[in-house]
Amino acid sequence: MKKLKVGVVGCGSIAGYAHFPSYQKMTDLVEVVACADIVPEKAKAAAEKYNIPHWYDSVEALLAGEPDVDYIDCCTWTAAHAPVTIAAAKAGKHVLCEKPLAANLEQGLAMDKAIREAGVTFMLAVCTRYGSEQQKFIELRDEGVFGDIYFAKTAYVRRRGVPGGWFTNKAIAGGGPVLDIGVHAIDRTWYLMGKPKPVTVSAETSSRIGQNKSEASFTWGEGLAERPEAQIFDVEDSASVFFRFEGGKSMIAEASWTINGKEEFYSKLYGTKAGVSFDPLTIYGVDENGKLTDTKVEVPGNDFYEDEIRHFVDCLNTGKTPISPMEDALTVHRMLDGIYRSAEAHREVEI
Repeated sequence: MKKLKVGVVGCGSIAGYAHFPSYQKMTDLVEVVACADIVPEKAKAAAEKYNIPHWYDSVEALLAGEPDVDYIDCCTWTAAHAPVTIAAAKAGKHVLCEKPLAANLEQGLAMDKAIREAGVTFMLAVCTRYGSEQQKFIELRDEGVFGDIYFAKTAYVRRRGVPGGWFTNKAIAGGGPVLDIGVHAIDRTWYLMGKPKPVTVSAETSSRIGQNKSEASFTWGEGLAERPEAQIFDVEDSASVFFRFEGGKSMIAEASWTINGKEEFYSKLYGTKAGVSFDPLTIYGVDENGKLTDTKVEVPGNDFYEDEIRHFVDCLNTGKTPISPMEDALTVHRMLDGIYRSAEAHREVEI
């Protein structure tokens, strides 16, 4: 298996607590040869901390300085996903890109076009698809344990947890918790359902609490609330959603940075033979005598960030299609786009 060379673009939070540490655990498979950030001091600090040979102030400079890099790992803020991915694709480089796909659907479509024209591999980093419980569920689902999965509920709800910084600035982030954390819940649950074709969505969003700084919403990310970008708060702070899929299937979803309620992160799926919840993986079924059963399935935990990157590296070496390819990323982004269109119109819209 070829040892790959990667250039990491964006040296902020997700790179620091997930990507760089993961690469340090797989030095036999991948070498981080360079990193880049539009704030040069961040790139320099990351290079020094993680013993990365070279650092740059842009993806263009990195691509010019590292012609042998195999792929780009995009960890930038959301609005930069498209330009970074397009630049990498035009240079013939594969792309691993952090969620969400883009700041808006137009940017996502442009990314798809560049990837297809270049013939390179793209994978969206939606880490919760790679959890060990989720992968075990896929095995059981494909064995027919759950029958036809027709309904699901999911949520990623923080009671008080506005990230601050650029996350509240629509021009940079594209949206609020729908794009930041709701994407995890919606993507994971849709994937586990078997990726039914979305038809319509009905949604409402709110910014009643998050925009009121006196409510002390900024409790996640020390110091981020005082950064210049955070002085703009033009995104939602919560959303409630109902999706319809082909075949009469449906999903209810919630996403929130700040709400007066219980914190939750869950996916619950309901099939004709059994249902399931996670953390721990529990199957709700019926035995041969018609008695209701709750069965916990023991599954070893895993580092899904590391396993996600390992999977991408394996795909590049073997030619396999990633678990979270561009096709899926675009479908989910159409669903997210539908949430905002529905909320703006205050009615159900087609996806």
